[in-house]
Amino acid sequence: MSESSVKMVVGLGNPGGRYESTRHNIGFRVIDRLAARLGMSVARSRFNALYEKGRLEGQELILAKPQSFMNLSGKPVQALADYFDIEPAEILVVYDEIDLTFGRLKIVAQGGHGGHNGVRSLIDTLKVRDFARIRMGVGRPDPRMDVSDWVLGRFSPEEADSLDPFIDGAADAVSTILTQGLKMGMNAFNCVK
Repeated sequence: MSESSVKMVVGLGNPGGRYESTRHNIGFRVIDRLAARLGMSVARSRFNALYEKGRLEGQELILAKPQSFMNLSGKPVQALADYFDIEPAEILVVYDEIDLTFGRLKIVAQGGHGGHNGVRSLIDTLKVRDFARIRMGVGRPDPRMDVSDWVLGRFSPEEADSLDPFIDGAADAVSTILTQGLKMGMNAFNCVK
């Protein structure tokens, strides 16, 4: 993946105030941070998604937040990709990952869904697995706790204290991928806690 191959950055989450500050919505928060850096808001509505067109580090791109629930993220992303003539390999998806400790980022070029229903929906709808991802660690719950309750829960006070730098780090990772390519993004961010 070269510097200019990412044309759309998608943050996964659930719509509505009830979910705004949950672990599952960290992808939305990264999109909002990127938009704030660009002096814009992701407020245009089409195909059951909020989106905005802009330029980041000289690259034209779409920032998008599907407004279907997480399990149905694929359809809005596919519709936006079709409308803007974007291939799946030109999409970068940012989402929460329970298999990584809180605060850890992992950038991958492709893969399975790993049990994440938003990513499963994207794979099922796009019919491919080769889209880049930024997996944002939110940690795994106590084994006695339901995973759905965990990801739909809010960050602990300790996590909340370091959430802003974590979101900034993911936004920096997007910028690095856009300017220097996916491999450089992996080298720079995959080894960082």
